[in-house]
Amino acid sequence: MAREKAKPRRSRGQIETLPSGSLRVSVYAGLDPITKDRVYLRETVPSGPDVEDRAAAVLARFQLEVYERRHPRTDATVEQLLERHLADAKLGFKTKKNYRSQADKHIIPTIGRVKVRAVDADVMDSFYTELRRCREHCDRQPRIDHRTNRSHECDERCRPHICDALSESSILYIHQILSGAFRRAVRLKWVTINPIDFAEPPSPPKPRPRPPSAEDAAAIVNEAWKDPDWGALIWLTMVAGNRRGELCGIRWRHADLNRGVIHVQRAIGQYGKETWEKDTKNEDDRRIVLDDESVAVLLEHRERCEQRARALGTKLSRDAFMFSRDPLGETHLKPDSVSQRYSRLVARLGIDTSIHKLRTYNATELLAAGVDIRVVAGRHGHGGGGATTGRHYSAWITEADQRAAGVVTPRMPPRPLIADLPQKVQFDPKHPFEKLAIELRDRIYAGTLVVGLPMPSVKEIGRQSGVSPSTAQRAVQLLSEWGLVRIEPGRPTLVGPRPADAMDVASVESQQEWPSAPATAGPVALNLEVRRLGTTVASLQTQADPSDTDTLHRLLLGAIKRHGSKPDEIDDFELIVRRPSNGAILTTYVAIVP
Repeated sequence: MAREKAKPRRSRGQIETLPSGSLRVSVYAGLDPITKDRVYLRETVPSGPDVEDRAAAVLARFQLEVYERRHPRTDATVEQLLERHLADAKLGFKTKKNYRSQADKHIIPTIGRVKVRAVDADVMDSFYTELRRCREHCDRQPRIDHRTNRSHECDERCRPHICDALSESSILYIHQILSGAFRRAVRLKWVTINPIDFAEPPSPPKPRPRPPSAEDAAAIVNEAWKDPDWGALIWLTMVAGNRRGELCGIRWRHADLNRGVIHVQRAIGQYGKETWEKDTKNEDDRRIVLDDESVAVLLEHRERCEQRARALGTKLSRDAFMFSRDPLGETHLKPDSVSQRYSRLVARLGIDTSIHKLRTYNATELLAAGVDIRVVAGRHGHGGGGATTGRHYSAWITEADQRAAGVVTPRMPPRPLIADLPQKVQFDPKHPFEKLAIELRDRIYAGTLVVGLPMPSVKEIGRQSGVSPSTAQRAVQLLSEWGLVRIEPGRPTLVGPRPADAMDVASVESQQEWPSAPATAGPVALNLEVRRLGTTVASLQTQADPSDTDTLHRLLLGAIKRHGSKPDEIDDFELIVRRPSNGAILTTYVAIVP
């Protein structure tokens, strides 16, 4: 018969009478696991008529806590707790370095000597107040902040110390470090409750994504294309939304360009000057489907890499890094170097942004296009929101992801040298909008309006040229028919020709001459497109005479009313009249407002 396990004996306590008449209660609670000293639970009961009963109650409470092992078992300090936590916690290399830096700079100098069991909400609130007072934790005495700790002669860089508060996000980060450390203290029975749960930390900062605009993104990628390898990296960041460490860690064996898929499974970490190859941020293993244009970008990039390898008398390895300064791709880029080069690029353009904002740009474009948020989360490697399904290859070959693959690229500016400008049209301008179109045409051929970048808005063109917005709109439409600009609904008008397969025969013919009158007479079937400042707002079919301006005016006015706009806004609208058979433009009607 098995013997019953012996229950622990109730610890004996001691009640000592003090000269003031108070009673001090102490109970032995075992050995400190850190210092190996004897641990006692002690409390002084103030004198009074029922002091003995209250002391007996405290003694009973202490004995019960020791019996149930709910008492603090150590006199360890916060500094000792942090050392234990950083030694035992499963943290990444960079995370552990950041934790150590915050502990050494802010936690240990202020509350490092406070005993763990003495930490409560009041201690934490005072600690946060100190962090908000001065990030250097000065002694409130006047002093000079020297530019260096070495022996030197002071100059203007050595200035009187001014207290500067630690940011709320940094305080919240320290709160999270201490919360994790005290959770470990609870598990180790060093304390019975986590005092950090009762502290009042700063509120998490509200997310304020500020992705670059379409115009800024176009300027950035066009500037990056001056170095084709750098342009390929920026292009891939925009269309795939990779983190900078993931871009540095992609090898050619991770890219299945025949199927248009990139396998993201490794990344490059960096802390200071030290770099290492590691798993991705959330240790996920995902595959990103690319569109045809992005696959073409990477094929061209690989061909350049292979040519450099052949020039050295060798062959590019499948294990070579996709982006590298080494001709053989044996070394990876450093994430901080990528950020610094990107910062210099946008600084030249006068744009205030960072390379991380390109991930935000990608997510914003996908969500704006109606892509399911779970698909976006999976492509970006975000935890939750469908990211789990992105851990398996089969889950990524889905209809939704195929749609997502081609959303960002149409919003990107064309790569340089894809197509030359068409031959300059010989044209004798008679009307104001035609003269303005000639001026804009000459600016395009002179390079003042750069191919691939957005045109100024219609209102801006009108303001610069001293004409009405409707006149400017007709001039831009004429440039489109000459093949010099690309007008697409809902997107900025870009300088440059449309792809050859998107130009029908009628539009090519319209580049040769501007017809003075439509080739039809009398009511015929027509397709009508109503645009407001270049954006299509309505499409309809009717039978009308395309040469009858009164009829066109009534049709345009009716469409404006159905759109919910006011008739006096008619100068913002235009009516495009097309043949139903081939979509050729017969005429464009714009009302002239006196």
